[in-house]
Amino acid sequence: MEAKKVIGTKVKAVFLDVDGTLISFNTHKVPNSTIEALHEAHNRGVIIIIATGRPFTDLRELENIPYDAVVALNGADCVLRDGTAVDRKPIPLSDFLKVKALADKYGFPLAIENNSGFFINKVDQSVIDMARLVNHEVPKLVDIEEEFHREVCCQLCIYCGEDVEKKVMAELPGLAVSRWNPYFADVDVAGVNKAEGIEAFCSYYGFDKTETMAFGDGGNDIPMLTAAGIGVAMGEASDTVKASADYITDSVDDNGISNALAHFGVI
Repeated sequence: MEAKKVIGTKVKAVFLDVDGTLISFNTHKVPNSTIEALHEAHNRGVIIIIATGRPFTDLRELENIPYDAVVALNGADCVLRDGTAVDRKPIPLSDFLKVKALADKYGFPLAIENNSGFFINKVDQSVIDMARLVNHEVPKLVDIEEEFHREVCCQLCIYCGEDVEKKVMAELPGLAVSRWNPYFADVDVAGVNKAEGIEAFCSYYGFDKTETMAFGDGGNDIPMLTAAGIGVAMGEASDTVKASADYITDSVDDNGISNALAHFGVI
């Protein structure tokens, strides 16, 4: 598979999506080849940063990966591995109340992601199917407004199709949506995305975007893939995601991450 451009800058940091990139949808595990490759890169001084729609407290499958930091909640919560905040953009209460009213109007489940977990106001088949896909328990049913007030919230999830999503987001100019799965979409403060996470950690660590490499497979990875010095789409990514990347590697189950790191001389 050929790169779309000549890459010559040394890679100082690698950003990695989780579901469908690090973790296989088939095995629900990180392949050993990926773990070994990332250890080798880290031993060579490369900073490893997770970039995910999940909260940073929901990365139990990544315990064996030597990551240094997390672009969590699609860039809304950028933290070091120990939880130290580098950049955080909470959802305003007024916007949350608008989303809640729209969820009631259109009848779709609304979820909150915070560092205590994933909470939802009702469960339907899409919620169950999504939980199975990522090998998680079905979210806990709560009073969603009470939960919002209990802890800082940087991301909401709306379980609806793209047609309803467009109607909802047209009424929410202060928020932005990203989607990597047909079951639901993530909702964050406008301007927040994984590319903003790259910016935050470039500033924190003192490297340039041209010195970064990013891996992803979903629509919410596109800003990150286009912003990074080298954007790598996984083999099972959609055509739209692949078109945004500089290089297309193999699937997560076919050693896609280790193969790309080797191709570009990171390991």
